Amino acid sequence: MTLAVGITVFVLAAFVGFEVITKVPPQLHTPLMSGSNAISGITVIGAVLVAGQGGLLAGILGFLAVTFATINVVGGFLVTDRMLEMFGTRRRPARRNPG
Repeated sequence: MTLAVGITVFVLAAFVGFEVITKVPPQLHTPLMSGSNAISGITVIGAVLVAGQGGLLAGILGFLAVTFATINVVGGFLVTDRMLEMFGTRRRPARRNPG
């Protein structure tokens, strides 16, 4: 019974998440990405705690969770930084005085 409930919640969460993400306008992408990075940072902390508490399986799953969450955090910050550069002011090369 609990496996069926878990699968149902997972499928519904995936569907709702997909629908919400596809409706986000481009202007809101950068702030939402920053919030997502904060959530992934919390995931890293939780995964470290789980990896240190359990046996072999918990250690392996915790290591994988730390690895994937860290990749998500770093990639998210790189994408956010790149998007913010697109909105920044462009610098012109300095002009030389001919005389």
